[in-house]
Amino acid sequence: MYDDLDLLQRIRRRKEFKTIMPNYRKTKMACYLGFITQAIAANFAPLLFLKFHYDYHISLGNISLISTCFFFTQLLVDLFCAKFVDRIGYRICIVASEVCAAAGLIGLAVLPDILSNPFTGIICSVILYAIGSGLIEVLCSPIVEACPFENKEATMSLLHSFYCWGAVGTILTSTLFFLIFGMDSWKWLAILWALIPAINIYNFATCPIEHLVDEGVGMGIRELFHKPLFWLAVCLMICSGASELAMAQWASAYAEAALGLSKTIGDLAGPCMFAVTMGISRVIFGKHGDRMDLVKFMKGSGILCVVCYLLASLSTNPLAGLIGCITCGFSVGIMWPGTISISSEKFPTGGTAMFALLAMAGDLGGSIGPGIVGRVTQYAEDNIRVGMSVGLVFPAILLVMLFVFGRGKSERKMK
Repeated sequence: MYDDLDLLQRIRRRKEFKTIMPNYRKTKMACYLGFITQAIAANFAPLLFLKFHYDYHISLGNISLISTCFFFTQLLVDLFCAKFVDRIGYRICIVASEVCAAAGLIGLAVLPDILSNPFTGIICSVILYAIGSGLIEVLCSPIVEACPFENKEATMSLLHSFYCWGAVGTILTSTLFFLIFGMDSWKWLAILWALIPAINIYNFATCPIEHLVDEGVGMGIRELFHKPLFWLAVCLMICSGASELAMAQWASAYAEAALGLSKTIGDLAGPCMFAVTMGISRVIFGKHGDRMDLVKFMKGSGILCVVCYLLASLSTNPLAGLIGCITCGFSVGIMWPGTISISSEKFPTGGTAMFALLAMAGDLGGSIGPGIVGRVTQYAEDNIRVGMSVGLVFPAILLVMLFVFGRGKSERKMK
């Protein structure tokens, strides 16, 4: 009888625990959808670069400003987050991110035809959903990091891989939509994409959200900038952002213009496969990272990235150039989450400021890289291979920084 009574009490306590325990799976799913939203914001407009170029008579130099404005806006949002997010609160800011993302995507479909200058309408919409994307980029990582999951590294790596799978889904779905309904129906697709952040507003409004560090405990901006290792992490993020986005943002146009592929095949073979290989890289590290030397893996990826840019810019063989574009995704996949992992380990009390500043550095690179490639391409009479050859400077600097970091790490071990 006592055994039965004890069993009933244990069952009751277990039910009470389940009732009290927050549903962090809902938080994780909301963050996954958040990264998918970011992938839509970053990858949908580049599929329309040539459409904007021909329909609205916008030069390729100005088209490159779309990517520049997107990532520069994210950069400003990152700086804002480093200073004010902890005061405002995670929930308010992350809900606002989904509102801005949805409004910006709807604006992309509406504003170019309403305003007298279509390019102004495009830029206004891009800035709006870039605000949402920037908030997502800064907040989702610390929100997941603060949740009591058993395997944080695997969870974090999987979180970042959802950006890649979101990019693949955006490209594949958009390509299929354009095949069925035609390129002129892109405005309806923009509105449909806006449904994802609109739905995720409810998820972030109701899911449990914890803070990464207690109030007043996290490191400040000045304290972080006094750490030489943090400056190295910032440089790595700038170069990784530039290396990734210079190729990713122009992969579709490169496949069409330089390789002579159709719009459909160009989107699938360029940015889509780029995102697939980048996702594969992040999943591999997420599953086997505990048995890998992260710095060595990043060095190998840096060497591969240089080779990929050389193939894309110098090879006269279209297949070799395409392989360079696709494989570049794998080579840059580890750079962003890898740098964040190193920084989280070295600065466990970095808090929101650390995540925001690293994201800001990555976005700075993301705004510089595609912009330089676009401008050089325009000055070279729309020869995108020349633009890619200039973009080679970013993975080259990235590789040098990785060897500097590896050398510093070896010296610290010897001491």
